[in-house]
Amino acid sequence: MSHDKLAPRSKIILFSLLLTFILAATSVVAQTPQETAATSQEKAISLTLEDCIRKTIENNLSWAVEVINPQLAEISIAQAKEKFMPQLSFSFNRRDTNSASYSWLDAAGNVTTLYYGSSARLIQELPTGGNFSISLDTYKNDSNRNFQTINPRFGSTLQFNFTQPLLRNFGFNISRHQILLAKNNKDISDYNLKKTLQDLIYTVEEAYWNLVYSIENLKVRQQSLKLARELLEKNRRSVAIGTMAPMDVLTAEADVATREADILEAEAQVKNNEDRLKTILNLVAENKELEWARLIPKDKPTFKKKEISLEKALAIALANRPDLKALQIDLKNKQLTVNYTKNQLLPELNLTASYWSPGISGSRIIYLNNNPLTGVIVGTIPGGISDSLKDTFNFKYKNWSVSLNLSIPMSNFLSRAAYAQARLNYEQALLRLKEQEQQIFLEIKNAVRAVQTNYQRVKAYRVARELAENKLKAEEEKFKVGLSTNYFVLQYQRDLANARTMELRAIIDYNLSLAQLNRALGITLKEKNIKITEALKE
Repeated sequence: MSHDKLAPRSKIILFSLLLTFILAATSVVAQTPQETAATSQEKAISLTLEDCIRKTIENNLSWAVEVINPQLAEISIAQAKEKFMPQLSFSFNRRDTNSASYSWLDAAGNVTTLYYGSSARLIQELPTGGNFSISLDTYKNDSNRNFQTINPRFGSTLQFNFTQPLLRNFGFNISRHQILLAKNNKDISDYNLKKTLQDLIYTVEEAYWNLVYSIENLKVRQQSLKLARELLEKNRRSVAIGTMAPMDVLTAEADVATREADILEAEAQVKNNEDRLKTILNLVAENKELEWARLIPKDKPTFKKKEISLEKALAIALANRPDLKALQIDLKNKQLTVNYTKNQLLPELNLTASYWSPGISGSRIIYLNNNPLTGVIVGTIPGGISDSLKDTFNFKYKNWSVSLNLSIPMSNFLSRAAYAQARLNYEQALLRLKEQEQQIFLEIKNAVRAVQTNYQRVKAYRVARELAENKLKAEEEKFKVGLSTNYFVLQYQRDLANARTMELRAIIDYNLSLAQLNRALGITLKEKNIKITEALKE
């Protein structure tokens, strides 16, 4: 080989070595000492999927917001039950009147009257829609009027009242309408909370497995770059000894540069998925320093076939889906409102019964010859409120009354409008429930199909990856003996890297499809062995 032919090749080799040296130096300079120190001091946290789910339940802000809803529903129940709490009321009044006297028979001068009144009342609403009350009224009346036989006068009355609607507002469900609605709303809130937790767990699983995929994909890209660099070094040695054209070195260098760019993209994907998982976990709530820590997933995606028929999956979903349960309870609420508004269209017929026991006492005034008209007071017999109360509680004077009151409104336009609105709301809720059942059926079909498809994808991509490995190995053997070219080796390296990436993606998709199937079936918490009561305590 002549000197003229070697010169161009030598120049190309020197140029390639110089370019490699410059790129290496640039990469070293690009990383500052501070960045190097930060990288070396960077913390790393190894977490399993179970750890991530637990930390999410403890720290996630959206979950913390949803946990408050059942507590609010509990307060609404307590507020609705206040209707049946006994109501105790007290009153006291004093009246002091002073007026002119227009007759000597009334009073010598001004007519003055001093009146004290007090009452205590206990009212209890009944589950049948009526109410029962007990009241005690007392008074004292002191006046300077002439010809009185008792002054001051004390009075008291113990009274029992019972009122029961017989048409409108009659019935246990009518009187407890707001309580039943509040209890059902509490159940709806619980089911919504359960659905929120299931969705949150799926979000954690999705973020976790995507992080696993991005990390493993980075490893695949790094391995691909390693193979390309090894081939580049072989080509440079071959060019140096004159057994290969310099153009093959340039081709290998271009491929190395492309794979370095792929690594940069893969590294960015790792960081993005890591940040997303950190946001869900909200690690800053535990320790602010964990914001810059690296997350290292411990778990690896599994590949185990799961057999489930569409009919069985649909039956499980109809029995466990919390959103479906919530709609079913909402339909019950709408039916309760229909019954209540229908009852309000009836006439008002009330049965009222009363029983009361009065008592009276006071200071008795004794006149001359027992004749008040003489105006001559010869003595008094003192008396007090205790005598009145004694007669009252001994039921000395028994009184009772029973009555029926019928009220027929001439126009109940608003009531009929409320009833019509309640019926439309019920029909709307019924349609919404049927629509949700259809949507669940569609989700189940898609979820079951996704599990089956992704299982077959994994098997297919696994075969493709094995074939790509064999093809690359065979092509490298051919390349060693000069029966292949640099181009085909690089091409088969890229094919192997893509095959490994596709197999990894298929495995991740299979695990995510299993998680999606559990969510569609409504059994995520059961599969993860998580109890909603324990989650609320976290």
